[in-house]
Amino acid sequence: MEAMVAVMIAVLVGTGVYLVLRARTFPVILGITLLSYGVNLFVFISGRLALDQPPIVGAGPSTDPLPQALVLTAIVIGFAMTAFLVVLALRGQGETGTDHVDGKRDDGGEA
Repeated sequence: MEAMVAVMIAVLVGTGVYLVLRARTFPVILGITLLSYGVNLFVFISGRLALDQPPIVGAGPSTDPLPQALVLTAIVIGFAMTAFLVVLALRGQGETGTDHVDGKRDDGGEA
């Protein structure tokens, strides 16, 4: 189970980093989103998940509620950041006429 979760985190973070390094705005936004999913999963798993245990502290082994609260907050902040980046990318494409991250066109000319 731990190996599968570690591989899943590695795939999310690796794919996210690869997409962030692309030259187009949509893959960059998608990469940032995947990177945040990987980090959220890592933080969530660090809370020692226990199956079939009561959610009461002191009644046996329980999970740590702090990582769960941090992940919930990170989901909301990540959604707001993604919406802002999409609007920023659309405005940049409208002003420059291209979706290249540094404003250059495909033919090599400036926008």
